[in-house]
Amino acid sequence: MASAAASAPPTPANLPRIVAASLVGTTIEWYDFFLYGSAAALVFNKLFFPDSDPLVGTLLSFLTYAVGFAARPLGALVFGHYGDRLGRKKLLVLSLLLMGGATFGIGLLPTHATVGTAAPVLLTVLRLVQGFALGGEWGGAVLLVSEHGDARRRGFWASWPQTGAPAGQLLATGVLSLLTAVLSDDAFGSWGWRVPFLLSGVLVAVGLWIRLSVDESPVFRQALAQAEARRAALADGAEKLPLVSVLRHHWRDVLVAMGARMAENISYYVITAFVLVYATTSAGVSKQTALDAVLVGSAVHFAVIPVWGALSDRIGRRPVYLLGAVGVGAWIFPFFALADTGEFGPLLLAVTVGLVLHGAMYAPQAAFFAEMFATRMRYSGASIGAQFASVAAGAPAPLIATALLSDYGSATPIALYVIAAALLTVIAVGVAKETRERDLADVAPSTGAARAEASQAADARTA
Repeated sequence: MASAAASAPPTPANLPRIVAASLVGTTIEWYDFFLYGSAAALVFNKLFFPDSDPLVGTLLSFLTYAVGFAARPLGALVFGHYGDRLGRKKLLVLSLLLMGGATFGIGLLPTHATVGTAAPVLLTVLRLVQGFALGGEWGGAVLLVSEHGDARRRGFWASWPQTGAPAGQLLATGVLSLLTAVLSDDAFGSWGWRVPFLLSGVLVAVGLWIRLSVDESPVFRQALAQAEARRAALADGAEKLPLVSVLRHHWRDVLVAMGARMAENISYYVITAFVLVYATTSAGVSKQTALDAVLVGSAVHFAVIPVWGALSDRIGRRPVYLLGAVGVGAWIFPFFALADTGEFGPLLLAVTVGLVLHGAMYAPQAAFFAEMFATRMRYSGASIGAQFASVAAGAPAPLIATALLSDYGSATPIALYVIAAALLTVIAVGVAKETRERDLADVAPSTGAARAEASQAADARTA
């Protein structure tokens, strides 16, 4: 009786609390991560790379930005492995502590003027910690919600942790926008930029208080009990590592997830991070105007993600995702044309429409990726697919875009770069199977998840 109660799905009253815990945590994690990206575009080139040409300094600043993405696959491997063995909740608490600590540390860093080359080295180390933590955060947060909710509205509920990205972007950009509005450039460059990083300490305390109050996923608890029974049946008590099982049974799904991430990841960082560089250096827009456009666009992005998630429950994950990929590819030339006007209204339209189309990919992504993998390898599979793609997609996107702008002095090569990513995503999602009606506790026989479970059962019978 106690076991059955522990495995029962939460009441509708509990689900919003679980969603809130995931959303608050992801918002803080993305606030920390995006804050770095905005600061890299606006001030880090002067504070940590002062001897370089301004555009080269920005390039070096984005290079430290990119190393955070390089650490995300390692975070995905480590957190995915232990998240599939120990549970989603424990690892989510750890990821929040790591991210918050690294961000707070950045706020205390000495600059190049104080300690010389040690400054960018320390900055890079803390950025690596940020990336490691975020690599483990995403998979756990979306799975905690996906595995609590019912299949009929999974796309809607699982899209709420996804709103943590625009919420974090909104919070980070909003704080920076406020500071740049009330402080002089000298004051902001001297000490003002540290304030939003130090605020992370307060946000992490709030996030931990909320995140510690939720229960572990009932689907995971059930799968863990089944795994313990299988281990008892095996002669040597051995069980395959989740990573090994993922690569053996789900390698096609991992490749689909990576391909699906290309347009979503690249377009997002071009629209929100690189646009700060492009608008201020090529279009003659002020720093404040560019930040305000991203700020308003992020608010709209936050609002439309649950709408796209709900639509994916009605018509499927693939159609909504494909709409976003095609839309971003078609919008990118108008995006730069509007930015080139140097006026706030057209720039705002460019960013907002771009983020609305991006949301069509990002909203169903959580449920789509979760539904691809078996429970005992779901954290590993979803995290590996998402975070390994980020190394080839989001990590170099601002870097590549800045280099193309420096070499060609035109947005055309950057637009073609985004279109190429959109084509890759259309191909990946086009060959994928629809997952909308899959039960996370009982995946359809044709999937890699079922093959994995069947293989483990066969191993146990043989033993």
